Amino acid sequence: VSHLNAAVEHLQSVLDQCPVSHPDRAAVLTNLAWARLQGYIRNDLQDIDTTTSLFRDALALRPQRHPDRPLSLYNLTEALTWRYGKKSTAADIREAVQLYHELLPLCPEGTYLRSIAAGSNGIGYVIGSCNNLPKDASDEGIHLRRIVLELCPLGHQLRPSALNRLSSALRSRFMQYGNIDDLDEGIQFRREAMSLCHEEHPDRDTYLNNLAMSLNIRFEHQGKPDDLDEAISFYEEALRLRPVGHKYRDFSLDNLGSALVTRFDDRGDIDDITRAISLYREALTLRPPGHSSRDTTLNNIALALQKRYDELDVSEDLNEAIDRYRESLRLKRLDHPQRHRTLHNLSSALCSRFAQTQKNEDVEEAITLCQEALASLPSLHPDRYSSYMWLQAAYLSRYRAQHNLLDLSLAIENFRLASGHPTQGFPRRITGAIDWARQAEVYQHESDLEAYQTCFELFNSHVMTRSSIISRREAANAFRGAQSLPVDAASCAIRRGNLRRAVELMEQGRGQQWSLASRFKTPVEELETANPKLAHNYLELSKRVSDAAQSSATITDRAAADRAATEYRRLTRRWEAAVAEIRKLPKFSRFLLPPSYEDLHAAARHGPVIIFIASQYSCSAIIVPTSGEPHHVPLSSIALADLIILKDRFTRALRQASRMNPKETRTDLIVLLRIVWDEIMLPIVNALENVLKLKRRSRIWLCPTAAFTSIPLHAAHPFLTKPDRSKEPCLEDLYVCSYTPTLSALVRSRQITKRRVTPSFVAIGQGQPGAGKGKALLAVDSELELVHSLVPATANRATISGDAATRTGALKALEDNSWVHLACHGKQDPAQPYDSHFVMRDEHLTLLDIMERDIPHGEFAFLSACHTAVGDKETPDEVIHLAAGIQFSGFKSVVGTLWEVDDAVAKHVVEAFYKYMFHPKEAGVMDCTKAAWALNCATHAVKTKVPLEQRMVFIHIGV
Repeated sequence: VSHLNAAVEHLQSVLDQCPVSHPDRAAVLTNLAWARLQGYIRNDLQDIDTTTSLFRDALALRPQRHPDRPLSLYNLTEALTWRYGKKSTAADIREAVQLYHELLPLCPEGTYLRSIAAGSNGIGYVIGSCNNLPKDASDEGIHLRRIVLELCPLGHQLRPSALNRLSSALRSRFMQYGNIDDLDEGIQFRREAMSLCHEEHPDRDTYLNNLAMSLNIRFEHQGKPDDLDEAISFYEEALRLRPVGHKYRDFSLDNLGSALVTRFDDRGDIDDITRAISLYREALTLRPPGHSSRDTTLNNIALALQKRYDELDVSEDLNEAIDRYRESLRLKRLDHPQRHRTLHNLSSALCSRFAQTQKNEDVEEAITLCQEALASLPSLHPDRYSSYMWLQAAYLSRYRAQHNLLDLSLAIENFRLASGHPTQGFPRRITGAIDWARQAEVYQHESDLEAYQTCFELFNSHVMTRSSIISRREAANAFRGAQSLPVDAASCAIRRGNLRRAVELMEQGRGQQWSLASRFKTPVEELETANPKLAHNYLELSKRVSDAAQSSATITDRAAADRAATEYRRLTRRWEAAVAEIRKLPKFSRFLLPPSYEDLHAAARHGPVIIFIASQYSCSAIIVPTSGEPHHVPLSSIALADLIILKDRFTRALRQASRMNPKETRTDLIVLLRIVWDEIMLPIVNALENVLKLKRRSRIWLCPTAAFTSIPLHAAHPFLTKPDRSKEPCLEDLYVCSYTPTLSALVRSRQITKRRVTPSFVAIGQGQPGAGKGKALLAVDSELELVHSLVPATANRATISGDAATRTGALKALEDNSWVHLACHGKQDPAQPYDSHFVMRDEHLTLLDIMERDIPHGEFAFLSACHTAVGDKETPDEVIHLAAGIQFSGFKSVVGTLWEVDDAVAKHVVEAFYKYMFHPKEAGVMDCTKAAWALNCATHAVKTKVPLEQRMVFIHIGV
């Protein structure tokens, strides 16, 4: 000790003689500090702070690239770790990590300094100490965890725990602020940690549990079913690794129970709730009174009992749930991070009991509890959404009982706050907005249109987060009651007397899948003139987003899919920023925004468009005229339920007609078409003739929605004879009818491409599709020959059939030609409409294949195949079928079919159609806008040869 003290005194006197500028000052500081540190280690010297300061001063004198800087870095880490060991000062171990991050790259492999710095008493001790620090979700805390991870390269034994700690911090930050990037990145790290833990690894159960928890949270935020399924699978495996007697079995029971409750909410299988309650009851026995986590299990079992009450209406479940919630709340400190959730849950249970018993104290307490929860949460906390939603439920419960309009206003205001809460995920906000719209309808509140608009905006934002066309449809289908939102919104706007708004909302809600897909195909000629640089950037980003979407659709590995989703979201944000810049330009303020009525009115430039609205609230039509304001036609004698019955009757009548002799009268079909005339089309024809003064044989466009899409409106017929024995005209005698899936689709089809190309016509036929792909179509080859002979010689003509009619061959032909005739089997897939397809020799040519192509010079397509214009039953009132897909890809004018075509009989319609289409043939004029007129003339011309259902089957879509 005396020697050490003498050394310290001697070195101190040397230091006193070395001014700051002296070349040896750093060395003297280091030696003095090292002598003092030895005294501290031996407990002979208590002042570690001065020692640390001396090492810090020495480091300051050895800047970057100084040969002795690595040694000074190491020395300071030693002092910091010794001080941390004695005083447990977290700041010391954090600083030591930062110093090692700088030090290790400066120490080459094989050097002595590297061997001691990289050893278990060096960096190993620091990392281990860091991993024992409390979780810190601040930016600084996460930055520290990232440095620790960098200090644990692949192969390092502490890498799994470093990944785990960083993931936990990222998840905590997500729970506070709701940035999905944090959760996604954390899941990627947890997947890596899992991959580093073999089957027998002692901590595998922990890593499984943590990954499952993050996936479960992401499901609640984004609603991807795969996340929930994977979470439950990992929870199940973790539970198997924690048998009876395992110290963490209670955590696994609790977590698996929570995931099963989530799945019940999503899919409604009561067995999930029953099993969850069983798991929670076992967990509760492992968490007796006094256990630190008993409050969590009490809350969870109460929640499961409450959900079972909602499903089965057993009042004992509700009363037990309330008692369990109260016990859980008593055990939670006022500053407990999950206290607000129990407050929410107890509030909702009390509301349920109030609805049953009408005891006023229950609803008053429910409101107070929600207000307390809200007051405890910062402004951007994701769970404020739940506070708003339970508050609206409590106010609405009280309004139902007491009819105080202030309660209704407060409920609506909380709906508004919940739907707009920025850090909550889109799925829950959409669910809240749908509920808002429904309640506003029930109570006829003036916020109804605002609620519908909010639904569509949130839908759009949510679906945009999905990279592939198919995953967008799945995302749109995930919400109960969403399918009818567009027609209900339009019906609401009609009842409010705002017809323009009705047209806008209808279009915004229905055309969502098409408009999202078309965003990356929007023509930018005007933008290129106004600002070439922005146009180039926008086109480049559109291509990158589109490419990322297509490539992500083929990924099956879950970890790779997560990475692709993160990259897609990053690109999408850049794309959105580019769009925001474009909207700042004069005349581009509405670039890619939902179209206004003025934009949509362009669809009616060459004739009125009639939108058919089938809502649970009312059935009606809106006529968008060529000029002037939209006109409302109430269809008061028919309801949504009647349309559904009518659709089923048509299905039966068509099935029966297909088995009849061609010459037999189609009595059932005639009866149904007369109903369509009397109940639906006659009021519209009266308005067209008497109000709009539309001339006979003018063109009209039909835009059916919801249940109307399954009814052949164009074939409406009175089947009546006048006193003078002449026939009463039917709809197609009066007008030339076309269909359009949406108004935007018609506007897009009218956009004239700058470059005109020489017409090229290809006839594609596949009459021998191969085993298992449908019966042989014996008339296909003769149909192709017939079509070829009717096309003007001025066009470049080609035929593809037999072995050449493959998926690839057909796709290339679609891209290379402006006129196409397709004769083959066509199949609509009701479960997945994007898999609807034309049957080729090898693989199917799917709707998705067609939509992913851009065919800017497409003029006309004739789809002489079955089921090419039958819509999708599931998506929120979309029209997703082969004919619409062909139109979307670029063809301006399309003839499609509503049901099965008899190819032998169809040939008569095809022949008559092309004769009218190209008349006079010698003139060589090919005008796609004549298609609707040609089809109208053709179906009249073949009346004696072709039975009624085979004339009705063909419809025209587009210009």
